[in-house]
Amino acid sequence: MEACATAHFWARELRRLGHDVLLIPPQYVKAYLKRGKNDAADAAAICEAVTRPSMRFVPIKNEEQQAVLVMHRSRDLLVRQRTQLINALRGHLSEFGLIEAQGPSHVRRLLESMRADSTVPQLARDTLAVLASTLDAVSVQIDTIEAKIAAWHKVNPTSQRLATIPGIGPLIASAITATVTDPAAFRGGREFAAWLGLTPRQKSTGGKQRLGRISRKGDQYLRRLLIIGAQTVLLRSKAARANPWIQGLLARCARLKVAVALANKTARIAWAVMMRGESYQPVAAD
Repeated sequence: MEACATAHFWARELRRLGHDVLLIPPQYVKAYLKRGKNDAADAAAICEAVTRPSMRFVPIKNEEQQAVLVMHRSRDLLVRQRTQLINALRGHLSEFGLIEAQGPSHVRRLLESMRADSTVPQLARDTLAVLASTLDAVSVQIDTIEAKIAAWHKVNPTSQRLATIPGIGPLIASAITATVTDPAAFRGGREFAAWLGLTPRQKSTGGKQRLGRISRKGDQYLRRLLIIGAQTVLLRSKAARANPWIQGLLARCARLKVAVALANKTARIAWAVMMRGESYQPVAAD
């Protein structure tokens, strides 16, 4: 259901000129392509696909939503770069026998060990100091972008309502709000979760239901955020772990599998919150 950012830009421009614009996901058009690959065959496939009554179209994003997604993509890029820098520092210093526990919080202690250890050659010290300064700069940039995302979240009612759901904070709430233009495009919460790739992949035939692992289709960034949020809930929320549904899953499934199931449920709740325009109300325990 997602199209590239350039397609959204041109769709808005054509609408300003008075045209009716519909965006179709390329994978939905592929089924109507007969043979060969050229402009005429593509146009014929698009014309055939757009006439289907069951065809689903991509809601067109506005400039503000795309700007928020730019912040999210930039932050995600910087977080990956920070991880690469940390791994590089740990790998290089391990060659000189300097090892610390994993995690960003232990990098400072690792660098202090390097400065205190006279066996580390000066050439290595100078080079690793460059990586350390780059790591500091990237961390500052990440904090700056996160502050901007938090500021946008505070003035957006939909994002604030989504943040009332357990496992969803300002980061995930703003990402969902900027990505999902129209929740009514989905027929229900399960369809929204399926769009995120959080539902089992079906291989059913002959009346026999065969469900496999999650499909992993759709928006990979949102799916990853929701699973991380679900893992945090399982680790830090005593109320969540006391839930009979979660306890039953933990008794027979691995924790990561339970986190994926909880992310699926969170996605369905998020769809309901967006559709109803109300904050999340937890169900009272019997």
